Amino acid sequence: MKLLRVGEHGREKPAALDANGDIRDLSGLIADIDGASLGHAPLSALRGADLGGLPVIRSGRVGPCVGRVGKIVCIGLNYEDHAREAGLPIPAEPIIFLKASSAICGPNDPIVIPRGAEKVDWEVELGVVIGTEASHVGAARALDHVAGYCVVNDVSERGFQFDRGGTWDKGKSCDSFAPLGPWLVTADEIADPQELALWLEVDGRRYQQGSTRTMIFGVREIVSYVSRFMRLEPGDVIATGTPPGVGMGQKPPVFLKGGETVRAGIDGLGVQSQPVLHAPAG
Repeated sequence: MKLLRVGEHGREKPAALDANGDIRDLSGLIADIDGASLGHAPLSALRGADLGGLPVIRSGRVGPCVGRVGKIVCIGLNYEDHAREAGLPIPAEPIIFLKASSAICGPNDPIVIPRGAEKVDWEVELGVVIGTEASHVGAARALDHVAGYCVVNDVSERGFQFDRGGTWDKGKSCDSFAPLGPWLVTADEIADPQELALWLEVDGRRYQQGSTRTMIFGVREIVSYVSRFMRLEPGDVIATGTPPGVGMGQKPPVFLKGGETVRAGIDGLGVQSQPVLHAPAG
């Protein structure tokens, strides 16, 4: 299923995309697309529902495809070519950092350049949405805990990230720095998460073009590894790393200045399109 949330910020309705491309209102069946609805039993019930008998949502903002996200766990430098363009060593183990859930926005909401920012960058990533609690799970069973997948843009302010001391989190967590969606595609529709093409464009110029097959650490290994260090809960999102082509890797570097449009997509998971704006002065 392709699940999404439609409506104004904080008032999104749960919905599903039917076979004809119509958006069907699920609010009579579930309260939201969130941790409570992403377990095996709730998803099985949704798959058995007659979508054709549900109301059609004709218009409205598409919100983030998961509501009430507890945490966003990010994997750094998970594509060898990206590590090289960043001038950083290839990691021997997954690099984990956290991105504030307050950074989450809809797939077509603006990316807002925060005050004092000069190096706002892009990173298209495969998002893994957890469906059932995972703690110290083995790689062989790791995908059993995955509800589905989505597009994530791990927007980053490189000056905040690298030049201001401390951890990476401060460059990753500004408002609007985690567009999710448009859809959460349930795991049964993705035959192999390691065979997905992903790309990103700025004003029509394609900067990123890659495939999840070139990840250093695959989805199974990532879910298993992260679960050794923190309990993964339903509705949590793991951003699995980005292929080469980020702005800081260009020669010379290219950063978002405002006025651009960023588009990002992954095979079968849909396309995001974000205008880039400046935060209000003040």
